[in-house]
Order: sequence, then C-alpha cells, then structure tokens
Amino acid sequence: MNIGRGKPRSGWDYVPGPNGRVVKVGILASGGKDSTYSAWWAKMQGWEIEAMVTVIVRGGDSLMFQVQNTVIAGFQSSAMGVPWIPIASDGREEEEIFELERAIGVGHESNRDLENIWPEEFRRPENLEILEGGLQIDGLVVGALRSDYQKTKIEMMCERLGIRSFCPLWHNDPMGHMSSLIEHGFEVIFTSVSSEGLDSSWLGRTLDDESLVELVELSREYRFNLDGEGGEFETIVTGAPHFERRILCDGFPLWEGNRGTWNISRCALSDNR
Repeated sequence: MNIGRGKPRSGWDYVPGPNGRVVKVGILASGGKDSTYSAWWAKMQGWEIEAMVTVIVRGGDSLMFQVQNTVIAGFQSSAMGVPWIPIASDGREEEEIFELERAIGVGHESNRDLENIWPEEFRRPENLEILEGGLQIDGLVVGALRSDYQKTKIEMMCERLGIRSFCPLWHNDPMGHMSSLIEHGFEVIFTSVSSEGLDSSWLGRTLDDESLVELVELSREYRFNLDGEGGEFETIVTGAPHFERRILCDGFPLWEGNRGTWNISRCALSDNR
C-alpha cells in the first residue's frame, strides 16, 4: 500500500497579537498525538506558548478529556521548556470545564494537587515549572478533531474568558494527519485500544509506516476511525520536533475482555535529544 504523506495544515490564517505583537497561547495538553501535534503547530506559527494546561481526571471517565497517562504532559512541558498547569479533576461533566476555566482565568492550586497525581515511579524533571496563577493569553490551542461537544464547550469557555479558541486539526483528513505524524518525527505510542480489530499486540506499539499500513487495513475492515477520534485507541507522544529531549518510558500491557491498556511503570526525560 502506498501511503501519501500529509502536510501540517492549520485551518486558520496567521493571527497577529494585539498591536502586532506575537500571539501568546496556552495548549490544552493531554500528552496524546493530537494535542502534541497542535502544540507543534502553534510553535510553527511563531507563537509564544505560555503554558501546557492538563486536566488530570482522577475518576473513571470524562466526556471532555483524555483519562489515561495524562501526567506525560508534564514531561512534554519540560521537554519543550515551557511551564505546566496540571488540574486535578474528578471528571464530573457539569464541573470539569469550569475547573479548566478557573485554572486559566484566575489560577489553580497545582502544587498541592501534584503531590497526589504524580506517580512515585516517574522521575520528576528538575526543570519542570509548575504554574498556579492564571494565564495572560490571547488564545487556547486545542487538538480537537471532530467532537462538536468538545469544541463547543471549549469555544464557550474561551468566549467567557475573552480569548480565542484555535483547533488546527479540526476536520483534518485522518490519513493525512496520521501520516504527517510519522513524516515529521513524532514518536507515538498506542496506550489503549477498545475497538474490534485492535488486539493486545497494539499496546505499547509505535506508530510507523508498517503499523499505519496495518491500521488502515483494520480500520477499513472493522469500520473504525483511523485517527482514533471515536475512542478506538489512545496514545502518548515521547518524542517530537519541538521537544529538546525525549521521554523514556517502560510499561506493561493489561488486557481485559475486548479492550486493554499499556500502563506506564517508569518514566523519565533523556539526557539529550
């Protein structure tokens, strides 16, 4: 199968900041492929990333945010050299968007919550900067693909905060997006699968030319979303063109019935890129 290479597309024209200054943004970061790609997109615009903002769901599920392995976003923040705002949430539908809004607008007691959400096996980067105060930004960059629910909630929140919402991957071609990740050097690891056709062999597997060919064939046979937009799989990113250092992870698969997860047992930043 001949896989065409995708190109980074924004869906937005360049937007200058007030009085022509550089745009300042926050990144809604889950640690997965879509938010990490969107952070790179923001860097490619020449924008200043003020912080990576991560909602860490301590409950079992969330309609808005990725649940598994989101602490990896702290390592990504450190690898990028930008501050991190972790927000501990119970994942309650009626509250989680307002928890995010408060953190961006007026601040959040991140350090207190970090002690409860940072795994002991994860080596905390020495240069990791945790922010508690609100952000002075022009917009929030989000890795939403096609979820109208998520996009609408974020846009309404940004309107209340008086900032813009940027969704550079919105309705991007799935094949173009997945191949672009490979082409531009993103190291993507599959950390959960929950779709017919995806078995335990995908847990801990890396996205590359070979795995993408197989994923395309399976998505056609079993009729699932190639980019995982329907929750068919989740990912983390351990290396990217805008990272100064790679993230080193060890993990183990856990299979339950017709779905499974790759649980990270150890995590640290590399000494160099």
